[in-house]
Amino acid sequence: MEANKRPLILVSNDDGLMAKGINELIKFLRPLGELVVMAPEAPRSGSGCALTVNTPVHYQLVRKEVGLTVYRCSGTPTDCIKLARHTVLDGRVPDLVVSGINHGDNSATNVHYSGTMGVVIEGCLNGIPSIGFSLCDHASDADFSAAELYVRAIVGMVLEKGLPPLTCLNVNFPATTDIKGVRVCQQAKGHWEKEWAPCPRLDDTNYYWLTGEFIDHESDNENDDHWALNNGCVAITPVTVDMTAYAFIDTLDAYCREAGL
Repeated sequence: MEANKRPLILVSNDDGLMAKGINELIKFLRPLGELVVMAPEAPRSGSGCALTVNTPVHYQLVRKEVGLTVYRCSGTPTDCIKLARHTVLDGRVPDLVVSGINHGDNSATNVHYSGTMGVVIEGCLNGIPSIGFSLCDHASDADFSAAELYVRAIVGMVLEKGLPPLTCLNVNFPATTDIKGVRVCQQAKGHWEKEWAPCPRLDDTNYYWLTGEFIDHESDNENDDHWALNNGCVAITPVTVDMTAYAFIDTLDAYCREAGL
């Protein structure tokens, strides 16, 4: 980055452009760089890295101010990053991609389903340092005030230090204004159960709402994000988008040779 040039920060989310979380994030980030925001025009929670492939995707300018340009997009969170890079950035490469602040946590296995992290993974796959921020509060009027100091500090740190290739950050805030500190930690291990609740329509009983109960496999593990959040700490989890199981390569190779492959 050139001396005296403000960083270019590309911002999106999965709760939609009207969500309080992204508007608070914009406010927190404005002192740190030039912001280009392209976010879904409606909520796209749980979309992960989904792409829109069967219909055209449309974007529209919402407002433009000094240091801030905002667009809404008909597509998914990942669409927003792809389309912004292809169109409105006009060849400029962002110094950072930032997603959130999500209403609801994206700790543990939620990282795989999260549209918030879909934004981050898309940025990371394109070699751009990327961070996702989430708050453990689904309320539309959630209080994001305690996150401000940490958002600015973490973003400033990544702008200065960068991140390793194919590595991004998943940052989750506890639902409290009395934050006890920061923990750099691993993703909690667990799975979801009781994931569907019936909601019959007229005479048809085959309608269900997605719900669920997360079963934590190591609830007392002080090294994971659930423990950090349950104890009032900000959880910062480094995430790699290289999904290769390196530890299994040699064993799998041996299995293949034994099978005559």
